[in-house]
Amino acid sequence: MRASLPWFSRNAIALSAVALSVGVLAACSSSGSSSSSSSSSPSASATSSANATPISIGASLSLTGDFSADGQNFQKGYQLWAKDVNAAGGIMGRQVKLTILNDASSPNQVVTNYQTLINTDHVDLTFGPFSSLLTGPASAVAARSGFAFIEGAGGAPTVFQTPQNEADHNVFDVSLPVADEIVPFVNYIASLPASQRPKTAAYPMAQDPFADPPVQLAQQKLSALGVKTVYSNIFPAEPSSYTPQADNVAGKAPDVVVLGSTDVPTVAAFMKAFETNHYTPKWFVAAAGPDQGAAFISAVGAKNSEYVAQYGGSASDVGADVAEAYSVGQVAEQAITATGGTDNAKIIAYLHSGVTLNSVQGPVKFDSLGENGASAAFMFQWQGTGTKFVQVLPQGTSGTVTIIKKSPWGSS
Repeated sequence: MRASLPWFSRNAIALSAVALSVGVLAACSSSGSSSSSSSSSPSASATSSANATPISIGASLSLTGDFSADGQNFQKGYQLWAKDVNAAGGIMGRQVKLTILNDASSPNQVVTNYQTLINTDHVDLTFGPFSSLLTGPASAVAARSGFAFIEGAGGAPTVFQTPQNEADHNVFDVSLPVADEIVPFVNYIASLPASQRPKTAAYPMAQDPFADPPVQLAQQKLSALGVKTVYSNIFPAEPSSYTPQADNVAGKAPDVVVLGSTDVPTVAAFMKAFETNHYTPKWFVAAAGPDQGAAFISAVGAKNSEYVAQYGGSASDVGADVAEAYSVGQVAEQAITATGGTDNAKIIAYLHSGVTLNSVQGPVKFDSLGENGASAAFMFQWQGTGTKFVQVLPQGTSGTVTIIKKSPWGSS
């Protein structure tokens, strides 16, 4: 059996949330079509309370385009949360009605969609899209209308630093800040004896506000540990750029590769190029991609599906995005209940009050910017041929097992 290479991936969640996430996600047996322009919770319209109008929530998701795998997983998470809430009687006796529009992974379309949701559909609340690239402009639309903007996949620093959001402080990211996601790996390297630490590292980054900050922070911290940078480059987030960049990295043969990736194709292209070049890094860290389950395995082949992800679940059908989206709903539900309704100004004030909330990703507590400072990052590894999923970082925490390193390509 091929040993596992430490493939590190996106999405930090609290350890205590893993079992909850898996249990919740196992209940998700269907989702809307990826070509659908809108969708709503099946039970939201059918079981609305006779004496209470539904709570209308709108979101724009990438059901097609570059981010479609993530967008469709977010759709599952939002719909599953709404289904669970409505089955339990709704929020304060009111059913939840979801309206989801397809932005086709376009920053321009996401702006149009939120304008439509707020000004034409007159939704009560808005949930975020997938990716920092889309969350920035989308949240600015919400801010201009005084809407709270609870999201789970827009953690890049730029999302919280736009003039509009700095003024309104309406954005709330339920997930761990993006820049911190690779810190557990850096801490792991720091814990090794000097003789066992990597000597060289490469930092290829697809140009993206989500993908690059954690890689840049990791480069800074690893350099401080004495790890020499042999390659650092930001390249266009286009498929035509991936293989040439991967070939360049393979030619440098660094001990560590920290990849600023945005999706499955990015990681798959690097893995395939590394195999073609007979180059096996000792460690490979990816900002995004391997967490997308079946899409990742289909792209790289089952024999190459050994990687570390910061999210637990079935390789065949679960992406970390589902838990992120479900957490958005949970936080919104607690805020609605605490404030007694859907007054956005009250919800914004409540979420900035320092209260600690609960989610399947772990505790959520927002700082003044709207970032979640309560969760901790953990990393997991698929060992063997991608069938055994175990926690490996941080070392010394309950349930953690030893990282297994991959043998060279072609060996057993």
